[in-house]
Amino acid sequence: MGKRKGGFQRSLDGIETIGNKLPHPITLFAILALLVVLLSAALAPLGISVEHPGEEGEMVEINNLLSAEGIQYMLTSMTDNFIGFAPLGVVLVTMLGIGVAERTGLISALLRGFVLSVPNRLITAGLVFAGIMSSVASDAGYVVLPPLGALIFAALGRHPLAGLAAAFAGVSAGFSANLSLSATDAMLGEMTIAAASIIDPAYAETMNIAMNWYFIIVSVFVLTAIGAWVTERVVEPRLGSYKGEKAENLERLTSVEKKGLIWSAVALVVGLILTLLLILPENAPMRGEDGGIVQSPFMNSLVPVIAALFFIPGLVYGKITKVIRDDKDVANQMSDTMASMGMFIVLAFTAGQFVAFFSETNMGMVLGVYGAEFLQNINLTGIPLILLFILIAAFINIFIGSASAKWAMMAPVFVPIMMQLGYSPELTQMAYRVSDSTTNIITPLMTYFAIIIAFAQKYDKNMGIGTLISVMLPYSIYFLIGWTIMLVGWMLLGIPLGPGSPILY
Repeated sequence: MGKRKGGFQRSLDGIETIGNKLPHPITLFAILALLVVLLSAALAPLGISVEHPGEEGEMVEINNLLSAEGIQYMLTSMTDNFIGFAPLGVVLVTMLGIGVAERTGLISALLRGFVLSVPNRLITAGLVFAGIMSSVASDAGYVVLPPLGALIFAALGRHPLAGLAAAFAGVSAGFSANLSLSATDAMLGEMTIAAASIIDPAYAETMNIAMNWYFIIVSVFVLTAIGAWVTERVVEPRLGSYKGEKAENLERLTSVEKKGLIWSAVALVVGLILTLLLILPENAPMRGEDGGIVQSPFMNSLVPVIAALFFIPGLVYGKITKVIRDDKDVANQMSDTMASMGMFIVLAFTAGQFVAFFSETNMGMVLGVYGAEFLQNINLTGIPLILLFILIAAFINIFIGSASAKWAMMAPVFVPIMMQLGYSPELTQMAYRVSDSTTNIITPLMTYFAIIIAFAQKYDKNMGIGTLISVMLPYSIYFLIGWTIMLVGWMLLGIPLGPGSPILY
């Protein structure tokens, strides 16, 4: 007779079962697009209307997509809906640069070099910090850091699973924190801007993808401290002493890799100087009409700037290490990167239809107005409202792992509601990022969860889904609480979340 499972394990099994029954995100968006069409046909005859929030006296009604005009719109706009899907272009352009840096080995060498150079007493914090910073190229972080963290801890006589957990927590639970902007900022930011334009197109034009930059910079240090404390005070004592095989020798950076890192750093500095020359001089070409930087051509061109600041150092590193010998190698690396984005491109097609159909029906605006009135009537505003939103998004993340997929569904609904209640789209996006990141490490449906289990089984052959989640759950809880408290404090102080990005709308 098998051992009876505990309540926690049964809950985890239930989450896994429910999650596995959900359709693929591509199919899910196709279903949602169909539901939008059917709902518009059902609701339009009811004559539901609201006053446009940005245009006094203008009434907005639900459009029927199964009418003659609606059918014409769906068929004639399908290609434009795909091409116009907000994150599509920005993600692909950004990944052209990041892909070269990743495939030449630059990002992997940076992570290894950083972690191996940190003093022993700071190694836990260093692992978490490196994991958080690896979100500029998350694939490299997942593949490089958890096994490296385990090796380092084992070499120091500590439990290797604690090192693996610390790195995994940084890479995944701290995914939305970083000192630099990344593809995540571009992807989510474009969807937030599109959702804000439902209520106020003029306000949306003033937004930029760096809308959460100040907050995520500070978040790096807050989460690093929390992650190190949880590892050393909660996770490591629970794991106890390690009695497995002797640790392997750590693979240090070779002289060629060190040379490549030095010259890639030089290339990055040169790139940054050239970038500053475009914005700092009084008559710089990338300044705004009023001489400002927050609202300027520079802020509107952050995507190619980010791509270039990854591409150039990656190119230099590849030439030094002989990974790149000619232009064909560069072309192949960029092509391979685009090939790896195939799933995202297909997702963009169905998600683009859903977002466009939803916007065309005006259901987003109607739902936003009625939703805001409902929340006002029950007096749910301010901090309680933000806390509820964070909990809802964190729960959804357990079943749908893709950050872009969830935000494509949630942004058109929640951004207008929050705007109606006086909260900026920038704040709504940051609240979403907090909740989306912190529960990544406790859902078996996360893309890299199985890989982390495989890494862990090297040190514990009995490691399974429930065991790994029990190890990672303290990080999820403390990250969620600590990061939420930080966001609430930020709200109370009224500090901008990023350049030109207020708390209130």
